[in-house]
Amino acid sequence: MMRVFDTAWMVPGALVLAAAAAVLLWAGSVRRRARLARYGTSSAIARLAPTDAAAPPRARTWRIGIATLCLGLAVAGPRWGRSEQTLQVEGVDVAIAMDLSLSMLADDERPSRLERMKQEVRRLRASSPGDRFALIGFAGRSYILSPLTSDDGAIDLFLDNLSPSIVGQAGSALAPPLRQGIDLLLASRGDADRALVVMSDGEAFDDHGDALALAAEAREAGIHVIAVGFGTPGGSAIPIPGPTGPTTKRDENGEIVITQYDATLLGAVAQAAGGEFIPAEATDKGNRIRGVLSGLEASTREEALRLSRPLRFQWFAAVALLLLLCDAIFADGGRWPSWLKLRRPGATRSVSVSVLLIAAAIALAPRTLSAQAPSFRDAVAAQRDGRHNDAIRLYRALVTAGDRRPVVLYNLGTALLETDSLDGAVDALERALFTADPALRTKARYNLGLAYLRRGLRLDGDARSAALTNARRAFRTVLLESPGDPDAQWNYELALRAPTGGGGGGGGANQPQPRGDAAPPQQQSQGPMSKQQAEALLDAAARDERDTQARRQRGNTPLRSAGQKDW
Repeated sequence: MMRVFDTAWMVPGALVLAAAAAVLLWAGSVRRRARLARYGTSSAIARLAPTDAAAPPRARTWRIGIATLCLGLAVAGPRWGRSEQTLQVEGVDVAIAMDLSLSMLADDERPSRLERMKQEVRRLRASSPGDRFALIGFAGRSYILSPLTSDDGAIDLFLDNLSPSIVGQAGSALAPPLRQGIDLLLASRGDADRALVVMSDGEAFDDHGDALALAAEAREAGIHVIAVGFGTPGGSAIPIPGPTGPTTKRDENGEIVITQYDATLLGAVAQAAGGEFIPAEATDKGNRIRGVLSGLEASTREEALRLSRPLRFQWFAAVALLLLLCDAIFADGGRWPSWLKLRRPGATRSVSVSVLLIAAAIALAPRTLSAQAPSFRDAVAAQRDGRHNDAIRLYRALVTAGDRRPVVLYNLGTALLETDSLDGAVDALERALFTADPALRTKARYNLGLAYLRRGLRLDGDARSAALTNARRAFRTVLLESPGDPDAQWNYELALRAPTGGGGGGGGANQPQPRGDAAPPQQQSQGPMSKQQAEALLDAAARDERDTQARRQRGNTPLRSAGQKDW
């Protein structure tokens, strides 16, 4: 159970102190009246000392008792809710490309190259609180795992789940992560310097010339490249996890594969980019990378810091001060101004005012707290009413406040898609896919495919091909889960038929448009899909999915051509 008070034992102590203060005040009043009774009759004392001759002050006893209780609770350190602080931080933008090929499972570095790489990334992140980081995973191909963010929780989530199975295409190639890292950093906003950190064992089987050419391109774009090595020159075998225990990786001839650290390519990439090379034998690589980044020019930006369960002693202290103020006025027979006099019969003026002050403080407290935190229901209502900009603002406030539930991210991504903010929609919807609700996951995947399809129809060249490929993958999965979805079927066909060459994106007025709730106005297709074509597409998608699952069940080893190295 979450603690509400920092010092829990002070809560019963505050109750005891409040009771003791009330009893002592009452007893003191009784003793004072008894002493006065020795000097004359009650009528004479009432004329000479009307205040002291009155009955024991019940109202004052309650005021002092409740004030003591509130002060005790304030000292106990009450905490609830959440709050934010906006800080001015300085930092640079860093993309980290992490090698997830099978060779990174080698245990020549303990516990393995992959785990050691994760440790260095965490160490780097801990020493760079003001920097924004993006994660890229690569093997035979490259994927952006996380966009530029300063959210430690999001980065830790991806780091915890990194494995060779994420990439899906075995092998080792340095050119794809360099290309993707350059594009990602160039698309980032801000004046901060940019850095691309490539972490690998150096075993790459693609064209090394492509990697060197991209390193030179990074240098021209002002991106600082840092190559970091992992492994040992002697190398080791590659343990492959399996349902019955780990097995040793073998090549197509049945020979045990020995993977070795190769510094040649990593050093050449760093040299071509005019960057830094940190060899595998170097210790404390994370702090060495931090040392290189500290020489770059940082930019200042506002960062929202979420404080969980901040101290709320002010509310209790404020109530205590109000009660003590009332006591100071009424203790010697003072009166409120006439316009504050209460006419309620049977109740003393002091008791009524005290109760009103306490009720006002209690009533205002939850309203003030609720005003600090955005409402999920208000965001949903704004989205349903078509006020998408207001909905986006409220959803982003929820996410900033720490509410990163998949349903919030899905709604944020959908609202961004409605306003045609495709980059933000893709980011939010990809994060919403990490949900246990299959219905929500299908909706998020459909909208993600729609965002990729819209992007692909507007772009050119490689960016167009990549977006349309992602759109096909998303709609194919939706069709496997919901074969009768006509919008997903239409959009899947559109993604298949769209040209992926160098032609311009966007199309003319007669080009078919995506369908769906968030899509532009629908237009007639020049070639509608027949029932036989739809069934053929679904069959092909099902076969492709079965092949993918079969490869994963065989130890996450994708099919490869003869002689192709897959580690």
